Amino acid sequence: MTTLVTEADFLATIIEYAQVRRWRVAHFRPGMTGRRDKDGKAVWVTPVQADGKGFPDLVCVRGRILYIEAKSGAGKLFEAQVGWRDAIIAAGGEYYCWRPLDWPTIEWVLE
Repeated sequence: MTTLVTEADFLATIIEYAQVRRWRVAHFRPGMTGRRDKDGKAVWVTPVQADGKGFPDLVCVRGRILYIEAKSGAGKLFEAQVGWRDAIIAAGGEYYCWRPLDWPTIEWVLE
């Protein structure tokens, strides 16, 4: 797995591998709002309620529950993601922030 892969492609690869390993996987994708930003690009949002902003990209279940944030090689957690990470870990949850270079660890955890 190379560090030049996009975050979306990396996430899709994790999902595919987790499903092959028989994990139940949930990922909530953003939807187009019909609005455009100042540069004319479509605005995409993931509809959430309450404290949903920053929730991890994936929830995987197979005997235990994993919360996974997928990042590109250079991607960083933003404040709401850090809040979720800290809350999940404080509650005893299993949280991972994975980048493409973490592939050996990903295989080991999802094995």
